[in-house]
Amino acid sequence: MATEPVKDTDPTIGRLISDASRDISTLINKEIQLAKSELKVSVKAGGTGIGLFAGAAFLGLLAVIMLSATIAYFLHWNGRGLDLHWAFLIVTLVYLAIGALLGFLGYRKVRQVKAPQRAIHQAQETKDILKRG
Repeated sequence: MATEPVKDTDPTIGRLISDASRDISTLINKEIQLAKSELKVSVKAGGTGIGLFAGAAFLGLLAVIMLSATIAYFLHWNGRGLDLHWAFLIVTLVYLAIGALLGFLGYRKVRQVKAPQRAIHQAQETKDILKRG
């Protein structure tokens, strides 16, 4: 087995490690820059989407108000139906009943929320294992 002398141009282990460390650092920095640029685009699109949803919700609220008045005037039927104050009261009571029903159903669903027992148990086991070493 013949060994050749080390030339000055041959890389040393220290130099290889230094180059690898620098390259990994550069790679990580470039990955972070890429993630930031992707997030910037996503956040901008998300903000635009939220703004559009807010506009849609506002117009939906206006539509519900107009629908309420329309229903009340329909019940009034140009003086041949209920008096106008009773028509608006009926519409208000219907909305209150629907709101109460939705609130009750929401309350029942919220009561079903439980803590993530399996995840808590797994974390406790991991903690115990790490303490024992």
